[in-house]
Amino acid sequence: MRVLVTDDSRVMRQIVIRTLRQAGFEWEVLEAPDGAAGLAVVREQDPDLVLSDWNMPEMTGIELLRAMRGAGIDTPFGFVTSEGSAEMRAQAEAEGALFLIAKPFSAEVFRDTIEPFLA
Repeated sequence: MRVLVTDDSRVMRQIVIRTLRQAGFEWEVLEAPDGAAGLAVVREQDPDLVLSDWNMPEMTGIELLRAMRGAGIDTPFGFVTSEGSAEMRAQAEAEGALFLIAKPFSAEVFRDTIEPFLA
């Protein structure tokens, strides 16, 4: 399984990747520093899952999700972001995201949130 981790912070991408591994997900990981680069990776590499930050330069996470869905790309999509307000969660769900994991997070939160969508 291949996952794309999109976040403008290289450190945060590494934390997300490490947390995925701690949660038991030994996946091939692709990285992108913003939504625009993430969209290019999605088009070129066809990952099985996208984990994206919400706030990024060039193209935000919600803009990335909208661009993917607008292009007919239905790759499963989840947010890993610093904010998790009810409004953001509702917007993410309305746009087709599977979940929103708010920081700080743990390996257990990753496992409990992501596993149901793998079945």
